[in-house]
Amino acid sequence: QVQLVESGGDLVQPGGSLRLSCAASGSISSIGFMRWYRQAPGKQRELVARITRGGTTNYADSVKGRFTISRDNAKNTVYLQMNSLKPEDTAVYYCNADVLPKGSLTWMDYWGNGTLVTISS
Repeated sequence: QVQLVESGGDLVQPGGSLRLSCAASGSISSIGFMRWYRQAPGKQRELVARITRGGTTNYADSVKGRFTISRDNAKNTVYLQMNSLKPEDTAVYYCNADVLPKGSLTWMDYWGNGTLVTISS
């Protein structure tokens, strides 16, 4: 069994910063892409950023220059550093990863339960 657990969500004032973490645990052989999604109230879930195992990153246009995704492969953990936060960044942030479980030849898609980020004065 593989689990993804996010942490770091909080209430922050506009212009502030926050760092999210997502740790994968369980019977893991390898992790490929790791991604952060977010879902604001009444909106569809959207991809915020993704990172390959080798560290190549991609970002949504709305967060470019403000958010930075990184990962620690030894810890099976992905981070999202969020700076210059805006009210429109308010959402539940979800971690997603492509995982190869131990003993399996099939890559599986796993999700965390989300962490709430609220940007408000």
